[in-house]
Amino acid sequence: MNIRTVSTTPFPDQKPGTSGLRKSVKVFQSPHYLENFVQSIFDTLNCQGQTLVIGGDGRYYNRQAIQTILKMAAANGVGRILVGQGGILSTPAASCVIRENKAFGGIILSASHNPGGPDGDFGIKYNVTNGGPAPEKVTEAIYARTQVIDSYKILEAADINLDRPGSFVLGTMDVEVIDPVAPYVKLMESLFDFDRISTLLTSGNFRMCMDSLHAVTGPYAKAIFEQRLGAPAGTVINGVPLEDFGGGHPDPNLVYARELVDILYGDDAPDFGAASDGDGDRNMILGRKFFVTPSDSLAILTANAHLVPGYQDGLAGVARSMPTSAAVDRVASQLSIDCYETPTGWKFFGNLLDAGKITLCGEESFGTGSNHVREKDGLWAVLFWLNILAARGESVEQIVRGHWQKYGRNFYSRHDYEEVDAARANEMVERLRSLLPNLKGKLFGNYQVAYSDDFSYTDPIDGSVSQKQGIRIGFTDGSRIIFRLSGTGTKGATVRVYLESYEPDASKHDLDPQEALAPLIGIAQEIAQIREFTGREAPTVIT
Repeated sequence: MNIRTVSTTPFPDQKPGTSGLRKSVKVFQSPHYLENFVQSIFDTLNCQGQTLVIGGDGRYYNRQAIQTILKMAAANGVGRILVGQGGILSTPAASCVIRENKAFGGIILSASHNPGGPDGDFGIKYNVTNGGPAPEKVTEAIYARTQVIDSYKILEAADINLDRPGSFVLGTMDVEVIDPVAPYVKLMESLFDFDRISTLLTSGNFRMCMDSLHAVTGPYAKAIFEQRLGAPAGTVINGVPLEDFGGGHPDPNLVYARELVDILYGDDAPDFGAASDGDGDRNMILGRKFFVTPSDSLAILTANAHLVPGYQDGLAGVARSMPTSAAVDRVASQLSIDCYETPTGWKFFGNLLDAGKITLCGEESFGTGSNHVREKDGLWAVLFWLNILAARGESVEQIVRGHWQKYGRNFYSRHDYEEVDAARANEMVERLRSLLPNLKGKLFGNYQVAYSDDFSYTDPIDGSVSQKQGIRIGFTDGSRIIFRLSGTGTKGATVRVYLESYEPDASKHDLDPQEALAPLIGIAQEIAQIREFTGREAPTVIT
């Protein structure tokens, strides 16, 4: 066994963001860049003799990175690696495999909803034994190691054949190329009433369209919807994973999933539409000519969980990220269960899930999930919706409007200003922070500020504190404006502005959200001076 020790020097920019390290492909292709980060994982964690899971979303550079990581794992004494066939594993499926095999952890290669291809983005993150993203104390330790690393170890060996399932030996390490789909399908069958959903999909009275955006969920969606549940061939569109996602942007929202939106809002539209993102952990839900916001989706899943076999015995509690609307809070109150508000980032839900404090959780950024894995899960959310539709016999729009009738409507929107000058974006945020102490009690039109702060979270399980998680301005009527800089982009900065207003009056529920939120949009501009700092007249994306 020929192990080579390679001298290297640190890169200053290897600090993981909200969900791992994301950079352009070209940065990851720089000599030693990937290797430094991977060696830092092995140096920080005692992986010798342990089992690890490796897979990714199939984007450009996925296969090459996996071959490098396998050889480095062998050189660092890892005992066994489970790798998805073709290098494929959706992020929720990777969590499933880690948990099912009681693995030490996993390395997931994805930049999630960011574009792919040679000129696109790449990403890597480490998930721990519970199947969830590494907590901050682990990512901070990995980053600290990247700043002093001076060498890495790699085995000199031929590449593994990732396209053939089976067992191989790399040095002294066992490598098992596994079916990336089967374990996940088995888990979904244990949670949902597949017979009832199949009856719906084969009835001839219900049609759905699932857009996988040429990303990782294509094989999963075809296996579940077309093969296992009997939906007609062609139900899954853009179902072949491509290294550049077909030139598209694998982000399931109204802008980037335009083909699906046109189908659901077109003539002879199907009854139900859904899309998932690059690595399969996000979802968008549509009815016929009807969009369901992620915040409403979480609330509706919570209110209808008793209709789904895996959740029919009740929910321990729910959690949402701070920018997500308070719609689920109202449902939790009615069900007399706890509702937790956490910072953005799925890792914050992990402790609550492991402690049994919550069963469902979600973020406004098109991510929902439960205690079945420790990641958000796009196809899980689609199946949850299909199970509810099959049980209730109503349309998506009827279910959502009925929910608003009972709980009131939380008008909600997110305005994204993408790839703005990072220095100006940070300057805007620092200015906002300086205004916070003096905003309480001020009037902006008919809105009076009730509180203003920079959200800080103390984890109720381990006591860790996360500060500066988003600037909140709350008004006396319950409306909110939130400002955050996203941690998922790789170019410039993404400024996110979240707007929320509660409307109990059913006669006003038909308003367009941008119309209903127009006063808050104006106040956000007045307070933050968004146009002046970003140089943009309008957001890049509105969801």
